[in-house]
Amino acid sequence: MIYLTLFFEFLKIGLFTFGGGYAMIPMLKETIEQHNWMSEETFYSFIGVCESTPGPIAVNMATYVGSVQGGILGSICATIGVVLPSFIIIVLIAAVFAKLLQNKIVNAFLKGIRPVIIALILEAGIIMLIKNLGFVDIETFSFDYISLIITILILVIYFVYRFAFKKSLGTIPLIICSAALGIIVNVLFNL
Repeated sequence: MIYLTLFFEFLKIGLFTFGGGYAMIPMLKETIEQHNWMSEETFYSFIGVCESTPGPIAVNMATYVGSVQGGILGSICATIGVVLPSFIIIVLIAAVFAKLLQNKIVNAFLKGIRPVIIALILEAGIIMLIKNLGFVDIETFSFDYISLIITILILVIYFVYRFAFKKSLGTIPLIICSAALGIIVNVLFNL
């Protein structure tokens, strides 16, 4: 039954991934590919959509995949599955937060998982960058110069702003700039 499959697969993702949405990307990709719920190309495109819409990547991805695979009930099952572990853990942590942080085992656990979280986030970022520039698979590379131009322009805007104003450009302005640059560069190069 698709509803139980969606619920339990996204429950696993929510239960066994630490570090937020970017750290979840490898496990999301593995699960989605294992069940043939979307192609790799669609997956990476949808990561961009998830990043530019409100809400966490994993929740947006679960809702979308659930909707495509099982309609509204499928999206509800997948979304509840991915959110439930975090909800339960946060409720438990909130109840004993102060004492929990003083526990040496908990601190050792947190220090132990930090490197893997960093590695998962780096992996997701590197793969998204490579895919953005045209790497399709091991045998196929179709250079996307428009994506390279947009990437370079957004990096220039970010660092010029940071240097000029001594603070980071916020996420929302970056998303708006990227969307505007995407439209402008595509219009200019596709005339």
